[in-house]
Amino acid sequence: MACSTHLLYPAAARGHLRFQARPAAAASPSVRLGSGTSRRRALGLRVAASAEQGRRQVEVEYDLQAKFNKLADQIDQNAGITRLNLFSPCKINVFLRITGKRPDGFHDLASLFHIIKALNLYRKKTGTDNFFWIHLDKKVPTGAGLGGGSSNAATALWAANQFSGCIASEKELQEWSGEIGSDIPFFFSQGAAYCTGRGEIVEDIRNPLPANLPMVLVKPPEACSTAEVYKTSQTDPLVLLKEITENGISQDVCVNDLEPPAFEVLPSLKRLKKRIIAANRGDYDAVFMSGSGSTIVGIGSPDPPAFVYDDDDYKDTFVSEACFLTRNENEWYREPISSKITSEEDLPPEVASVSD
Repeated sequence: MACSTHLLYPAAARGHLRFQARPAAAASPSVRLGSGTSRRRALGLRVAASAEQGRRQVEVEYDLQAKFNKLADQIDQNAGITRLNLFSPCKINVFLRITGKRPDGFHDLASLFHIIKALNLYRKKTGTDNFFWIHLDKKVPTGAGLGGGSSNAATALWAANQFSGCIASEKELQEWSGEIGSDIPFFFSQGAAYCTGRGEIVEDIRNPLPANLPMVLVKPPEACSTAEVYKTSQTDPLVLLKEITENGISQDVCVNDLEPPAFEVLPSLKRLKKRIIAANRGDYDAVFMSGSGSTIVGIGSPDPPAFVYDDDDYKDTFVSEACFLTRNENEWYREPISSKITSEEDLPPEVASVSD
């Protein structure tokens, strides 16, 4: 596989992971440290002396919150970093060419499993025994071809390394992450990369596309099976990369070898792409499917065609504006300010909390 992958900020799909470190000694299932006070309770012991008859009265007060607050304060004093709130972006494949068939098959996992596998991998590689409480506000839809779960795993690895004093280099994190997912290494690039192998060989490239290039993401509720849509192509992907770098985005260079088999699996996705192209009045420079689907990307405008809102067939469709992102070395991605951000009330997130 060879592809040009670019990092995205989808406004309606802005997801965050909040991490809190907890000591190895507190790693039992009965202890979970979080940022909310509702998770902090403790058994308090109050002793009162009675002068009458010289007896001591012992009153047991059930106050877990006070105990855990005290424990959290002790952790804060003994560690350099105990809490992180990180932005977890997604990606699109500007082009994707399948150059050869591999015997090993990698498939998407649910985001929480991505995160747990990432943290287990970090402990295995570094020998650390740090455990974490994680709160995930997930808005990147699953089965979209946007790498949401892979982004969550990469963010978890980066956070674990921060909590542990950055004992691993970003290069090591990138190499390790390929063991648990094909898309994860890309997120340790600087935001634009040429990826080969099964996606784990990442070559940073200067972003050939302007950061302010608008686009829209349109994903129907149906998802594509990754295993069913992979086929082989003989076209040299370096030709596409050169064309994009020199001349920018066009319909001719946004080629995804997974589109034809994906459209066989999900004919409604083919109809959606055709309708977007037919409704295009010069707004989009290119319309294509990202990854193995089922997200259709329109480059050139942040607005979807009107039929996406008006047609009942698309009432459950995920729609978001998006923009390209980059990052500096040893810094994580930052959420940009969008002029058309969908409010929290407009799109409730998929929220999950877990202690690994």
